[in-house]
Amino acid sequence: MGLVLYFFFGKQVLAVLSFGYGILQGALTMSSQQESSIWFACILLAVAVGKILTTCLTIGSGGSGGVFGPSMVIGGCGGGALGILFHKLFGSELVPHPANFAIVGMAGFFAAAAKTPFSTLVIVSEMTGNYNLLLPSLWVCSLAFLLSDEQSIYRSQVLGRSRSPAHQGDYVREVLTDVHVRQFLKTQEPFPTLKPGDSLNHVIDRLGASDYPILPVVDAEQHLLGVVSLDEVHLAALSPNLASLVVAADLMRTDVIPLQPDDRLDRALELLVENDLLALPVVEGTQKKLIGMVRRIDISTAYLRHVHGTASESSQAPSVMPKHIEGKF
Repeated sequence: MGLVLYFFFGKQVLAVLSFGYGILQGALTMSSQQESSIWFACILLAVAVGKILTTCLTIGSGGSGGVFGPSMVIGGCGGGALGILFHKLFGSELVPHPANFAIVGMAGFFAAAAKTPFSTLVIVSEMTGNYNLLLPSLWVCSLAFLLSDEQSIYRSQVLGRSRSPAHQGDYVREVLTDVHVRQFLKTQEPFPTLKPGDSLNHVIDRLGASDYPILPVVDAEQHLLGVVSLDEVHLAALSPNLASLVVAADLMRTDVIPLQPDDRLDRALELLVENDLLALPVVEGTQKKLIGMVRRIDISTAYLRHVHGTASESSQAPSVMPKHIEGKF
């Protein structure tokens, strides 16, 4: 391909085998003689077509040549060739600066290839340092985006923010923002607790008989002192010689931030992640009187039930979502 292009168009067309930024710079800064040269337009068009072929061969064969740079070269050279043609046909009064077509071509081609019209508009304007063509570029990017197919040059690009893993948390927060911890409390059901002096064997028995991954440690008046998780119990159980000496007060974490009944569920999720626990105690008042427990799985189940519709017939748990946010999704 390089020999054929060199034989017909000269060494300038060999830019298709390299970065191609040199010929692109020439399209952006073409002289008055080049603006009226059909031969220079043919060279730019040959570079644009040749760059499409070389990029396809490079990417298709597994090479790592990138797609942004070639897209700029293809769009810029193609736009420059069209600008020279229009300048030749319609004169300098209607098309005074064919180089402007190169800038607009860069924006339009990549907007159609990457399906990102607005960001491409900003990128090309910043790269060229010229905002005078903002409105024409906007028209070209919009038309190129609308007339092109739905396939993006980036295969991993998702269709929208709702399908992006990076923004999934935004939609979870929107659903849970008006739901409070109080709606998850099951006051009619007792939940297990520990005393500071409970032995390790007693702690293991309570954890084994509980549905909660952690157990709160309270005093005689049910004030929260800390929590004991399965991880601490497991580490302590690895030393059987110390089992008779270890009590709940030795295992409990006192740095855990508990939940309040009026906390929203998005705040509850933040505290669950911050405390690195699968459940958190719920307290009220400044004395931290324990009134219940909330598990992360309960919050996740409520969210999925709300997003995917009503609860299944086999599920007996009532929906905790308030009526005024039903139908958002």
